[in-house]
Amino acid sequence: MKSPGFAVLAFVVTLLVSVLARPAGAQLFGVELHNTAMPASGGMGGTSVARPQDLTSAINGNPATLTQFQGTQFTFSGAWVEPTFNLQHDGGVLPRIDPFSAKSEAQGLPNINIGVTQDFSALGLPTTVGLGFFTAAAAGVDYNDVPASNGTSAALVAFEVTPAISVDLTDRISMGAALSLGIGIFDGPFVGLTALRYDYALRGSFGLDYDLTPETTLGVYYQTKQGFTFDDAIRLEIAPNIFDPIIRDIKIELPANIGFGVANNSLMDGRLLLAVDLLYKFWESADLFGAIYDNQFVFQAGAQFTSGRVRYRLGYAYAENPIRDIPAVTVGGVPLPGPAAANYVQAQLAVTNLHRLSMGMGIQDLLPGIDLDIAAGGMPETSQALGNLTRTSLSTYWISLGFTWHYGRGACEHGEWN
Repeated sequence: MKSPGFAVLAFVVTLLVSVLARPAGAQLFGVELHNTAMPASGGMGGTSVARPQDLTSAINGNPATLTQFQGTQFTFSGAWVEPTFNLQHDGGVLPRIDPFSAKSEAQGLPNINIGVTQDFSALGLPTTVGLGFFTAAAAGVDYNDVPASNGTSAALVAFEVTPAISVDLTDRISMGAALSLGIGIFDGPFVGLTALRYDYALRGSFGLDYDLTPETTLGVYYQTKQGFTFDDAIRLEIAPNIFDPIIRDIKIELPANIGFGVANNSLMDGRLLLAVDLLYKFWESADLFGAIYDNQFVFQAGAQFTSGRVRYRLGYAYAENPIRDIPAVTVGGVPLPGPAAANYVQAQLAVTNLHRLSMGMGIQDLLPGIDLDIAAGGMPETSQALGNLTRTSLSTYWISLGFTWHYGRGACEHGEWN
């Protein structure tokens, strides 16, 4: 009976946070977070395609893995992602943007990731369903306190409500699907008269999970694009204090993704779990990002060692730098005056970091039926020149904490379904 109340409370808190928080450059793979800020998977570099160690990673990643979670389980987790983003610009590409070098004043971004799963094996059905609410993507910078920037700022946040289902086709193969309803919140990144805009969009995920051996599991999933159209979002400044009479819409798509993973626990009497995930992100076919990003390959590796009730985790991820050498001059349907202006827009969404490190710990039955997971990670600072006039540098760290409640077989155990 507690799970619905917790879920409603979490939804209300998340909604308030989404409205009141000032989004920051919290990007991990482009602007998407995937499972790197989850309480358990986050400590393993985000690895979760074959054997996720928290149910939120299953709902938000490969839905076929949901059948690995038995009974009724509920997870409430939160994370804080804190970037340090510096922008240097030599001026001269857009009206009234003078040379400046400054650190973004955008605050860190709170993430809330909650989920509940219920399996129906007590009814003789090899099925598990789940429902989650996630912070899926985040990016942003704020230079409003720098007069030379002419009010340069950008913000993009996407939250997802995701129902999911998984079915065991055989003792070794499971299949799953999820449908996410996302709300996108957007402002910027163009210099002019901008307005905070909202839009809703759907996104599907489809996956398979296969126990190759009792110790080795393979997983694969495909996630569709998610397209937002932010109506009447920008009126460009075409000369000092002269604005384009056309109020333009901005189209943004989160990319299609393919994930493949393998997990194995054959070492140290099953106490050591090793996992590797490969992701491929199709940025080039996504609105707005296709103008500034190339397609991106991501490698993730994680390890978990179990000692009694305690689980120790380490992770590493490598992500290709997605920044295009020469960006397109039409970004999200908005024409820009040239490549240098496109570089300036590109800089506000630049994620050039190649390496990510993480660690974490989990305690089973911290209290009877309640598990605790905590993870922390970071991206070391990297910098990159974008064209001849603009340079960025970015470093980020994050920390996540989550509690999971376990309940027998729910209503089925008490005969309410008989």
